[in-house]
Amino acid sequence: MYAIFFIPFCYYVIFHYWPMYGIIIAFKDYNIVKGISGSPWIGFHHFGKFLKDPYFWKLIRNTLLINIYELIWAFPAPIILALMLNELKHQMFKRVVQSISYLPHFISTVVVCGMIANFLSSDGLINQLIQWFGFQPVKFLMLPEWFRTIFVASGIWQSVGWGSIIYLAALTGVDVELYDAAKIDGANRWHQLMSITLPSIAPTISIMLILNLGRLMSVGFEKIILLYNGSTYETADVISTFVYRRGLLGSDFSYATAVELFQAVIGLILLYSANKASKKISQTSLW
Repeated sequence: MYAIFFIPFCYYVIFHYWPMYGIIIAFKDYNIVKGISGSPWIGFHHFGKFLKDPYFWKLIRNTLLINIYELIWAFPAPIILALMLNELKHQMFKRVVQSISYLPHFISTVVVCGMIANFLSSDGLINQLIQWFGFQPVKFLMLPEWFRTIFVASGIWQSVGWGSIIYLAALTGVDVELYDAAKIDGANRWHQLMSITLPSIAPTISIMLILNLGRLMSVGFEKIILLYNGSTYETADVISTFVYRRGLLGSDFSYATAVELFQAVIGLILLYSANKASKKISQTSLW
């Protein structure tokens, strides 16, 4: 048991905890030659610089809006899919649907973005359908107002099946006798869903909601970098892409670390607040 535990323990220590030492460069004027310990301390200078940065409010707005849209549309999607699969009586058909819905999760982000670019290009499948109905083609990937829709919709397609696994597992723990008793009392499928199924998996939904609220200030930069361009910066540029440009491309490591630390602290506050609110309202919490 200890030998099995040792491997993941080493992974987290080496790749998650030990790199935390580098956070201190957010409070230093980091110089590669002098190293982390030799670079001079400058306190909260980089944090103040970020708050005064002309990009600050645009980055906060874009990051929050993308995550709020995902919370509104992407968070309920696996719950709805799990409930629909749970209602299927034909087991073979159910397994086929589950397998098909899981597959996009295993497609790499690069391939997914390539598929999006091909489907939404000027002569892609979507625009061919639009022209077939007699409308003018739309340059989806060049219009900033379309970026969030494309990002969230493709994310739902890619993760809805995989995300439903958690809720399907929770549904297996619902006592079947409750449904039998409800049928005797005259409850139809809708009544069973609202009175038995949803209340039974409510703790699981609460935990997943808390985790999602904790990530409200973070958006993975890989997919955005592969999809955005100069014409969509207005709605596509988020904190993580800004950190990537300033830190790796601009070599401003201290400033980029300060921005990333600011994002992490806000995320921690949101996670703690959501957990406390959930514990007070529904008696369900992470800790």
